[in-house]
Amino acid sequence: MIQTLFGSTEETKPGLFDRMKQAVTRTRENLAQRIDDVVSLGKEIDRATLDDLEGTLISADLGTTTTHEVLAKLREKADRKQIKDVNELKRLLKEELLAILNMANQRPVERVEGTPEVILVVGVNGTGKTTTIGKLAQVFRSQGKSVLLCAADTFRAAAIDQLEIWGQRTGTEVIRTKPGGDPAAVLFDALQSAAARKSDYVIVDTAGRLHTKTSLMSELEKMRRTAQRIIPGAPHETLLVMDATTGQNGLQQARLFTQSAGVTGIVLTKLDGTAKGGVVVAISRELGLPVRYVGVGEKAGDLLPFDARAFVDSLFE
Repeated sequence: MIQTLFGSTEETKPGLFDRMKQAVTRTRENLAQRIDDVVSLGKEIDRATLDDLEGTLISADLGTTTTHEVLAKLREKADRKQIKDVNELKRLLKEELLAILNMANQRPVERVEGTPEVILVVGVNGTGKTTTIGKLAQVFRSQGKSVLLCAADTFRAAAIDQLEIWGQRTGTEVIRTKPGGDPAAVLFDALQSAAARKSDYVIVDTAGRLHTKTSLMSELEKMRRTAQRIIPGAPHETLLVMDATTGQNGLQQARLFTQSAGVTGIVLTKLDGTAKGGVVVAISRELGLPVRYVGVGEKAGDLLPFDARAFVDSLFE
């Protein structure tokens, strides 16, 4: 199961926190500096101060809705004189952000009886979808799991070639067909092969044409039906890959995918390339979906299981 990636707190927290902290350096510097500019040391925190903080949170890409909800709760505390100084403000802000992330992460990962576990990976072109699949294969392979990759983005020859490169890097076999072939047919072959081999995971790349083309959603539904015929309950996870650098602009596309493709979790790529890492919170709040992984670099090992506490702490420490 994907949940097994998290392991125990003792094993994963130190390394995970350090890497997360490095990934959100630009966001942390931007957020911390702006908060310190708004709230000078020793200044009483009142409604006017929190009004000034609104632009700071929006600039970190928390989104208008999330920002307003968080500030409404902080204003209640400020009215009761419960925010003594800037350190207390940061602590309370962390609590509110963590609560939002934890609410989204209450969605359980479906437990799979037997093998293989099928993970459908969706998203528009350019988000890092195929690269994420390669990194996810590396995660599972490093745990000693057997993985099969399915090149079902048959509309882009480059996607098939790119997935095969990642297969070579990670020692993972790729089931493919010729460019322009039927995605559901190659998925059928991959799942039958995985079932015969008793593979632990099948990770499926899908077409990433623009969401405005309704045929894409029809195609994804056909693939879901194909998977269910061969392996009951499949796909067990449908991960939507989003590019953190697009921020709020990616949310509308994400909404359409979540409505049509049965998305169960988010993979947020290029977190290290933006000063607006607050979009993690906006995604959790507005889509109601857990962030499962974050991409923090270009190497095979640069995909981290998302830990809400480590993320929030790394924004302020």
